[in-house]
Amino acid sequence: MAAIKETRNPDFFDRVYEVTRLIPAGRVTSYGAIARFLGTAQSARMVGWALNVCHSHPLFVPAHRVVNRNGVLTGKLRFGNSSTMQQLLENEGIEVKDDRVVNFSAVFWDPSAHLS
Repeated sequence: MAAIKETRNPDFFDRVYEVTRLIPAGRVTSYGAIARFLGTAQSARMVGWALNVCHSHPLFVPAHRVVNRNGVLTGKLRFGNSSTMQQLLENEGIEVKDDRVVNFSAVFWDPSAHLS
């Protein structure tokens, strides 16, 4: 998967979607981890913007698997209501309490470690 970050001048949002589609079910990653993998460590917020509009992408993008660096479901309101993101994660076996992934470090998936 090294080709994801070596591709020249691709659309940033498409690169975010490509990485996000690789997150295994039952795992989560962070906006910053995706940004670092793509070689744009300071663009975690832009990763969030990309995922905010991923519903218009022709392929399914499991944006519910991306949380903030502390495991908080900061993007939950973008899923139609405040509980959909949590429900999607719980359907994959991820425990969520008070809008935070329980045992975050155990279910964290780092694209730099798994795709490099």
